[in-house]
Amino acid sequence: MWQLAIMVSHSLAAALALVAAPVAAQTLSPVERTAVDKVVTDALATTGTPSAQIAIVRGGKIVLVKAYGRQSDTAPARTDAPYQIASISKQFTAAALLMLEDDGKLSMDDTVAKWLPGVSGGDRITIRQLLSHTSGLQDYWPQDYSFAAMETPTTPQAIVDRWAKKPLDFAPGTQWQYSNTGYVVAGLIAEKAAGEPLMTFLQRRIFAPLGITAIDQDKAVGGRFPMGYHRNALGPVRAAPPPAAGWLFAAGELSMSAGDLAKWDVARLDRSVLPADDWAAQEKAVLLNDGSTTNYGLGVSIGKRAGQPYIEHSGEAVGFLSENIVFPEQKAAIVVLTNADFGDAFQAIAEGLAKAVLPAGADATEATKTRAARAMFDSLRNGTLDRSLLTANAAYYFSPQVLADYRSSLSALGEPTGFELAGPRRLRGGFVQRRYTVTYPKRKLSIGTFAEPDGQQRYEQFLVSPAN
Repeated sequence: MWQLAIMVSHSLAAALALVAAPVAAQTLSPVERTAVDKVVTDALATTGTPSAQIAIVRGGKIVLVKAYGRQSDTAPARTDAPYQIASISKQFTAAALLMLEDDGKLSMDDTVAKWLPGVSGGDRITIRQLLSHTSGLQDYWPQDYSFAAMETPTTPQAIVDRWAKKPLDFAPGTQWQYSNTGYVVAGLIAEKAAGEPLMTFLQRRIFAPLGITAIDQDKAVGGRFPMGYHRNALGPVRAAPPPAAGWLFAAGELSMSAGDLAKWDVARLDRSVLPADDWAAQEKAVLLNDGSTTNYGLGVSIGKRAGQPYIEHSGEAVGFLSENIVFPEQKAAIVVLTNADFGDAFQAIAEGLAKAVLPAGADATEATKTRAARAMFDSLRNGTLDRSLLTANAAYYFSPQVLADYRSSLSALGEPTGFELAGPRRLRGGFVQRRYTVTYPKRKLSIGTFAEPDGQQRYEQFLVSPAN
């Protein structure tokens, strides 16, 4: 019930990383709020997802928490309702173990055998490998549905006995493979080292200091809690019976609101609650034995697209899908929680929110270049071209006939509704190549540009053409 969310989240993070940019403002304008509402309501309507909670962090502050739709057949969605965040919980488990290391109670390089006997390869698997999915332990829940055994309550030790004592899928440290089993083992180690239940430790050391209300998802069922929903192909949306108790534990047992999860994201941005070196350790990509990267730290996916680092994890439980992505350099974060385990509403909402409230462009420089390209486009459609912005070759290209064609054809389209950078910049022929997409209500245009790399905004090329 987890692998789908992890796979989808990688493409989502790549898309979002292309639109995030530094943001100083800490409030949303009325226009941005309207755009946010449209993104969420459209995604819910298109997919049939009953409800969503969202939270937006901008400028290091929570600027919006809102709920949409119905969290059950009988209740509208509430901003304080705890949705099941599933595998997003893994970063909290990893944080607990890092804090226990700070307390001198264990080491990330301790072997599993030191703490938990009988686990396959336990004398070779380290705690770090458990948390980075490089242990080789077979995942006990790779399916995107609950299987027959999940109708019966279980315990973490029973999961270990059934799955963590099978032969390893690979030698520790040689591959990356998502494993909920590894996190169950890690949770049991955390409890042994802490001398108390994992939830108790998290409440005392993380949740209470941050003012987060979190509960075990096995207890987040019933009338006042969000109900999970499922859909078979394009059939009716139906309530999804939850699995029996005990099937998640340290791999994904938490339920909380989007606003509370955003408090954790702000703590990450501020380097609070945990020591700064613990945050850094969690966000450092673990390497395989051959030196290749996993693009995964300790409980979080990490990466960089178009110069933008992100810290991300999604979650999938029976009837729930969620997304949490943080842009450290931009002091921004987006949280999306939904009560449906079908469709891509959680992904579409997260991507749409980034486009709605974060400036276009990969960074501050690209945002400036995008504004300059928009100004050039406007001058061409209005017939007010400034030739000082062109190289000699571009000035030759824009003959009176070319300018007349540009003006007549583009002015007829009216005012564009969108102007965005369409992918990362590239170098070609001694120039910086960028592409932009111009959106109108009924069509799109593509703009291909070459510009001088010396910081001058002179164009060698600025070609406009139809787009799909």
